[in-house]
Amino acid sequence: MHQRTAKVNQIRGLLAEYGTVVSRRIDVLEHALLLILEDAGKGLTADFRVLLEGLQQDLATLNGRVDDLDKTIKSLATSHTDAKRLQQIPGIGPIIATALICAIGDGKQFKRGRDMAARLGLTPRQHSSGGKDRLLGISKHGDAYLRTLLIRNEHKLI
Repeated sequence: MHQRTAKVNQIRGLLAEYGTVVSRRIDVLEHALLLILEDAGKGLTADFRVLLEGLQQDLATLNGRVDDLDKTIKSLATSHTDAKRLQQIPGIGPIIATALICAIGDGKQFKRGRDMAARLGLTPRQHSSGGKDRLLGISKHGDAYLRTLLIRNEHKLI
């Protein structure tokens, strides 16, 4: 995903140098590339067209790799019983389910859910004194990738 995003940004930056501004969305960029390469009157040099065609092929290759990896993750999630059970939770899909299983296994090493949340870095830090509980932000310790997946997905649940 990072390589694909970098490739999209590279193409958008090069097009911006020639005065063509394209949206961030990949599908919009792919469509714009087709139109730009078909239109010979855009004032683009032949060398730049060759460069854009190569970048377009690179982007198509990266899209194919992402699609293949998505299929692999989905097949793993449908074949693993714990992943199937995790996907029954609203908002948990194949990517989060397989990532959780890879990170924590079956979860039997945790006494309670808060222990697992602390391991992932999802529990708030505490600064309590004199019987007053003060909860700070989440700790940022633990698995940054899983925490990112879960926090980004939280907005979809609300």
